[in-house]
Parts: sequence; structure tokens; C-alpha cells
Amino acid sequence: MPRRVRLPGADELFRPTTAPEGADAAAAAEAPAAERAARPSGRVKHDSKVTVYMNSDELLDLEHARLELRRDLGQTLDRGRLIREAVAMALAEYAENGVDGELARRLGAS
Repeated sequence: MPRRVRLPGADELFRPTTAPEGADAAAAAEAPAAERAARPSGRVKHDSKVTVYMNSDELLDLEHARLELRRDLGQTLDRGRLIREAVAMALAEYAENGVDGELARRLGAS
């Protein structure tokens, strides 16, 4: 039985790989160091892997959010990118608020 290989679509092949000149340089110079460090890496080859276990409801919520964002933004969005963005947001919030923030409050409640 032949196995079908999934090939990338046109929007994955022809996505922009660089930002407009000067846009990121000016933003990076103004951003605090903690905020710069908390930015997710986006669509690049990653050298490390983390496995996250979820129950079926959490996975369905994640997939539902991914599909809604994909529809609303009009671009492909994979679960890894969505999770990297969420982790970056949580770490930025923690860097700003520390133990008084939402992340620490939620972790302390579990």
C-alpha cells in the first residue's frame, strides 16, 4: 500500500522570511532586555524538543484555538508555534510581575 507524502502548500513555501528593513531593529532597540528574551523563535529549525502531555479536552481546546486563529489571520498556524507564543507571553508576564503575576497565581492554585 503506497504511503502519501504531505507536501507544503504555496503559502508555506512563499511566506516572507525577513521583516521590512529597519522595523525590527528600531523595535529591538527600544524593547527591554526581558521582553527581547521572551520572544518566541517563530518558524525556524529548532535544535531542542519539549514533550507536553495534555488530556483530550485541553488538546481539543488548543486545536480549536489554532483553527480559529488560522481562519482569522488567514495564514497557516501549527500547534508548536501557538504553544511557543503562549509560553513567551507567560514568561514575559512573569518577568514583569514575578510572583504577584497571573502565571505564579495559576501555578500556586494547582
